[in-house]
Amino acid sequence: MRRKEGFKGQRTIVLPEFIIREVQQSILGQQLFLTDIGYYPHAQFHHRIRKEGCSQYILIYCVAGEGWFSLEGKKSAIKENEFFIIPKDVAHSYGSSANDPWSIYWLHFSGELAGHFTDIIGQTTKITPSKISRIEDRIELFEEIMQNLDMGYSLDNLSYANVCLLHFLASFKYINQFRQIRTVREKDNIENTILFMKENLSSKLTLEELAEEASLSPSHYSATFRQKTGRSPMDYLIHLRIQHASQLLDHTEMKINLIASKVGYDDPYYFSRIFKQVMGMSPQLYRKQPKG
Repeated sequence: MRRKEGFKGQRTIVLPEFIIREVQQSILGQQLFLTDIGYYPHAQFHHRIRKEGCSQYILIYCVAGEGWFSLEGKKSAIKENEFFIIPKDVAHSYGSSANDPWSIYWLHFSGELAGHFTDIIGQTTKITPSKISRIEDRIELFEEIMQNLDMGYSLDNLSYANVCLLHFLASFKYINQFRQIRTVREKDNIENTILFMKENLSSKLTLEELAEEASLSPSHYSATFRQKTGRSPMDYLIHLRIQHASQLLDHTEMKINLIASKVGYDDPYYFSRIFKQVMGMSPQLYRKQPKG
């Protein structure tokens, strides 16, 4: 027995084609928009096959039970607190477990920004529950989308729903960043050294000192830091210094040689050279730029 829908307690919104066309005419809609959205609780016998694929990307977020999906002949299991995104225009199928039917939040989306999420498309990703996981906040974002669309398809409702959609999708792609608000007091050794950098911008920090602060060898620290931030420790430090220097240039009348000293550069000419490498202009020119 297979069912596409019709589950007790299900909620579904499918935007009419003429509404989708109107959304796509707006700048925001061109970037990212949803076409279908829903929640299927305890979806026993749920099953879909699309031999020609779908013209939108499909996100399925399993919050209970189990299921599976198949892409290009490769079948993958999906369990509680896992999600997957099916690429557009690719043949696929998916369904609920017969023994432990899934409960899923799902939506279809498209737009120019949809491809930004390619690194999480076509694979199963686990969202490990913890006191910082913000699973409830993610569901609340979903509910905001649903409730605004329930109130009618005004341009404001549609625009707000699509802004929430971007945040919702970002909560899957940038899981660690989504959790940051809950991790203020739970820093790991890399984050601790970033705080140490920010508190000591005027000091002559070395890689060895930062590694010691993290209780790691310099090589291990450098590799771990780059993996977490995408930059080397010293490059990250330079950007923190220039960021703070930019704020001083924006909000104070402090002389440039003093600003250089405040961010760890005794030589103002060397500071100006580094500033230009990072910001694309000299400190003097940056200060003259209109702000706000």
